[in-house]
Amino acid sequence: MAKKKIMRCSYCGKPAVLKPASEIFHDDRKGYVCVCSHYPACDAYVCTYPDTKIPMGTLANAPLRKKRILAHQSFDQIWKRNILSRDQAYRWLADKLGIPLNQTHIALFGDYLCDQVISESRKVLVNNKKSCVA
Repeated sequence: MAKKKIMRCSYCGKPAVLKPASEIFHDDRKGYVCVCSHYPACDAYVCTYPDTKIPMGTLANAPLRKKRILAHQSFDQIWKRNILSRDQAYRWLADKLGIPLNQTHIALFGDYLCDQVISESRKVLVNNKKSCVA
């Protein structure tokens, strides 16, 4: 039997634990959050996939969570505006970042890769806007 891998906080080194989302967000949200066991002193957490206890990515503190949201907001416009399909957009992003497609998931990214996502996505959006005007 494979040994279960324990996720550790990259900020303080403590193990991560699962908590109900409602406990972290103080609302009636369903599901779970993978959170640093030193929370709230260490503010690192990541949500789980809906109806699972599987983390969507790596633990992130408040500034990184905000940057991941900004990265998604920029990147998602590429497929939401039908510039590329969602699958094509992720393949494009993997190519731009030079990483495997199966690792092209913003919830896994740190500051640098989030900055790259925002920058490259904005270039596509600006270039697409120009081509629509011309």
